[in-house]
Amino acid sequence: MTMAPLNKKNISVAIALALFAANASATSVEEKIELLQQEIETLKDQVAAAKPSNAPSSIQGIVDRTTIGGYGNVNYNNFSGGATAKDQIDLQRFVLFFGHKFNDTVSFKSEFEIEHAISSADDAGEVEVEQAYLDFHFNNKVNAKVGLFLIPAGLLNETHEPPTFFGVERNQIETRIIPSTWREAGVALYGEALPSLNYQVGVTTGFNASKFDDPYAGIKSMHQEGAQAAAEDLSLSAALNYTGINGLLVGGSIFTGNTGQDEAGFGNSRLTLWDLHTRYQTGNWDLRALYARGHLNNASGINTALGETSVPSAFYGWFTEAGYHVWKSGEMDFAPFVRYESYDTQASLPYNGMRVTPEGSKNKVWTVGANFWPTPQVVLKADVQSYDKKDEDRGDKRFNLGMGYMF
Repeated sequence: MTMAPLNKKNISVAIALALFAANASATSVEEKIELLQQEIETLKDQVAAAKPSNAPSSIQGIVDRTTIGGYGNVNYNNFSGGATAKDQIDLQRFVLFFGHKFNDTVSFKSEFEIEHAISSADDAGEVEVEQAYLDFHFNNKVNAKVGLFLIPAGLLNETHEPPTFFGVERNQIETRIIPSTWREAGVALYGEALPSLNYQVGVTTGFNASKFDDPYAGIKSMHQEGAQAAAEDLSLSAALNYTGINGLLVGGSIFTGNTGQDEAGFGNSRLTLWDLHTRYQTGNWDLRALYARGHLNNASGINTALGETSVPSAFYGWFTEAGYHVWKSGEMDFAPFVRYESYDTQASLPYNGMRVTPEGSKNKVWTVGANFWPTPQVVLKADVQSYDKKDEDRGDKRFNLGMGYMF
C-alpha cells in the first residue's frame, strides 16, 4: 500500500482525527493531551522516514549560522534634595541581539530594544531597533557595513552593555553631549589602517534641527534614530583608535553634517561633534577619560524658525574615572571606582538665545561606587552621586543600585 504524501493538509486532517478520537475515548484532559502527543510523534516519525537520506538539513544550517544574544538592566534610584524628587525602580533596558552569517563574507547583525518595560501611548517606554545592518567582511584592512548601525564615538556608544562600564547609570557626557545610544542609517568602511590602528569612515543620516525641543539633553532631541529620517542632508563620520601598547586605548572621532534638512528658515545649520578618549588598564587599575565638544552653526536661525531661545551654538563635557579591582576569586571580581564629570549643554548661545535654568544645562557630578561581577557577564552595582547644582525633580544627591547582564 502506498502512503499519501505528508503535506500540511494531511497533517491537519490527522491532527483533527486525533482530537476527535481523543474526545471520543479519553475521560480527562490529561489523557486527551497524551493521545494527541502520541499522534504528533507518530507523524514526525513518518515525515522523517519519508525524507531522502541525502537531503540537506536546512534548519540545522540556519541554526548553526545564527547567533542570539542580549543585555539588560534594572536600576533603583533614590533621589534627595529636590522638592518633587520621587524614588523609582526601572527595568531600563531589555535588548535582544540577532545575527546571521550567510557565508564567510556576508552577515546580518541587529539589536531589538524595549526601554522602561512597557511602551504605549500613555507610557514612557519605547520599542526600537537599535541596529540592523549587513556586514561585509573582506579582510582585516577593508570591510563594510550597510544599514542602521552605531556611530563610533567615545568609549560607550558602541560598547554599552552594563557589565562593561562602571556605575549604575551611563555617564552624563556620553548621554547629554554624545547621544547614547547614537545610531544612524548609511554605509561605512572599517578595518585596520596600520597594525593596532583601527579606523571607521561613513556616510549616514544626520540630525534634524526642526526636532530640537530639549536643551537639557543637548542635541539628543535632534537625533532621528533611522525612523523615516530626513535625508536631504547627509553627514560624514570618522574614528581612529590605537591599541598598540598593552592595556592602552587612545582614540578620537568626528561627526559633521547640515541639520537644516532643506527646511525653510534653517539654512546651513551644520553640526560638528568630536571627541578624544582614552582607557588604560594596568595591574588592578582601570582608568578612563573623555572630552567631547560640539558646535552648531546658525543657532540663531534655528531659534527663530522654532520660536525657541535655548538652541546652543556650542556645548561640551568631559569626565575622568578610576576603578581598582581590589578582589578577584575565580570569575568573581569586585572593583570600587570614582568618577568626576563636568558638562554644559549651552556653553555658548547666539544673540537671541537664553540659558535655561543652570541646574538643567550645566553641572558637575561626583560618582563614587563599586561593581561586583559574580561572573564576567553579570554585574551588581551601587553608587552615590553628588551634583553641583540641584534639580527640583531629582535633587542633588542620589543613591543608585543596579543589576545588569549580557550574553
